[in-house]
Amino acid sequence: MNGTALFLERSGHSSPVWIERLWVCLLFALLALLCSFTLGGSAVFTAGGWEAVWKFRQVFWQGWLLTIVISTTTLILSILIGSVAALLRRSAILPLCSASILYVELIRGTPLLTQILFLYYAVAASVGLQDRLVAGVLILSLFSGAYLSEMIRAGIEGVPAAQWESARAIGLTPWQSYRFVILPQALRQILPPLAGQFASLIKDSSLLSIIGIGEFTLAAQQVNSATYRTLESYLPLALGYLALTLPVSLLAKALERRLRHEA
Repeated sequence: MNGTALFLERSGHSSPVWIERLWVCLLFALLALLCSFTLGGSAVFTAGGWEAVWKFRQVFWQGWLLTIVISTTTLILSILIGSVAALLRRSAILPLCSASILYVELIRGTPLLTQILFLYYAVAASVGLQDRLVAGVLILSLFSGAYLSEMIRAGIEGVPAAQWESARAIGLTPWQSYRFVILPQALRQILPPLAGQFASLIKDSSLLSIIGIGEFTLAAQQVNSATYRTLESYLPLALGYLALTLPVSLLAKALERRLRHEA
C-alpha cells in the first residue's frame, strides 16, 4: 500500500478515485515496459512468428467471444444457484439444509477438472445431454455456485441481529426482510470477494477446453498446434483474459464506493 493511501486509511478515509486510477496506469505502464524489454531481447519472438499467428486472428476472436458468452451466462446461473444454496443452508428443514451442506462440501472439496470430466462424460452422457456448451455452462455454474453460496451465507449472517428484529418489528415478511433490509447490507460486505470469484470464474472457463468447447484457451491451443509458435499463441490469451477480468474488478470497486456512500 502506498503512503498516501495508508495515511487516508489511518485517518478514516478511503483513497480518492484518481489516486487508484493513477496507480493502475503506472502499473500497466511498468508491465508494458517490462514486456517490451523481455520480448524485444528474446530470440523466440520474431516477425515471422507474429505473422503466422496473425493469420488465425479470427480463431482468437471467435474463442474470445464464446468465452464472454460462457462467462456471462455462468455468472448469472451461479448467482442464482449460490443464493438458493445459501438460503437452503439457513433453512430449518433438516433435509434441505443437509442437501445444501453436502453440495457445497462436495464441490469445494474436489478439483474443477475432475468435476468437468465426471459430470460431462458420466452424468451428462447418462441423461442424454450431448450439447457440450450447455453441459459446460451448467458444470461451471454448479462449481462457482458452491463458493458463492458460502459468501452469501457469510454476508447474511454478518448482518446484526438487531436488523432482523427491526424488520420484524415494523411488520415485514421474511421475504421483505431479506429484500429490503438484509441483502443490501450483506452485499456491501461480500462485494469484494464476489468480484474476486467472478474474475476467477472467467479464468476457470479455460478448463472447458478439455471437453472440446471452442473457447479462448482452445483457440490458442489450436493456433499453437498449427503454427508451432507457443509464446506468440498464448500471449494474446493472457491479454484477452486480462481484458475480461479487469472491467469486473473496476466495476466492483465502483459499486463498492456507491454502496458505501448510500450507507
